[in-house]
Amino acid sequence: MSDNTKFDREFLRSALSLAAKSDVDHFLYICDTPISPDDLRGKPARKKLVYAVTLEPLAQELLRKKAHALVIPAYDYSRTERVKVALVSALSQGAFKEGDLVLCMTGKVGRAPDMLMQMRIGGSLDDRLAIEGVKLGEEFNSQVVDALIQLALQIGQEGFEGHPIGTIITIGDHTSVLEKSRQLTINPFQGLSESERNVLDPKIRDAIKNFSVLDGAFVIREDGVVLAAGRYLSANDDTVKIPLGLGARHAASAGITSSTHCIALTVSQTSGAVRLFKGGNIVLELHQTARRT
Repeated sequence: MSDNTKFDREFLRSALSLAAKSDVDHFLYICDTPISPDDLRGKPARKKLVYAVTLEPLAQELLRKKAHALVIPAYDYSRTERVKVALVSALSQGAFKEGDLVLCMTGKVGRAPDMLMQMRIGGSLDDRLAIEGVKLGEEFNSQVVDALIQLALQIGQEGFEGHPIGTIITIGDHTSVLEKSRQLTINPFQGLSESERNVLDPKIRDAIKNFSVLDGAFVIREDGVVLAAGRYLSANDDTVKIPLGLGARHAASAGITSSTHCIALTVSQTSGAVRLFKGGNIVLELHQTARRT
């Protein structure tokens, strides 16, 4: 056994010892290599363990073994970004609740975990983001929001046919959003029944990814039904300030969320970063480390 392997195992054992403490509610292990049964045997942390993996078959295998598991994108994010994505998915699935203390362990994709951080649900991940920002209100379906965040990450990472693209997806308060926008192109979702255009259907998410090349925004109802694509958002709010360097899409998302009760996901064409706006402010930011070309 190499020195690195020995250290990695000691690091894991130390994390399991910390996770066993009564203050810790959950141990979020973000890695595609499950912890060995020997390392878990007799450990109190075993009951607190939640896996975040990038492979659906692995998640299903863990679930069959009565472990808690969720799937996150396999993209090459920084360690902190991986924690954010995993926390958003866990919250949307009801794995954690307000006030829980979560010990998070992660590393780079394909490598042994090498970072440990604690997170109080309702506290801040960093100076810019509060995780309660993704607790958006009872009118929003958490599964819909999570599915669209994952979709936005795909669009930001993959683009369309190798070319980077950006887009806006609004969710909720659709009547006001439609009143404050106008159609730029033919609406590709017009004429479909509601059951045929819900974002919880993977085929519809694929369609949104393809239609992201169109100018304008997607308008989606709280329950996930896609109402329109290719909408020009005309809501302006001069009081809203966005960070320097962010362009027209971000200004439009800030404006529409300031003047309505919707939320908006913006994918940056330049960087692939995904930002979630609510009330004219950015409440979640996810940055790419490298885009797929």
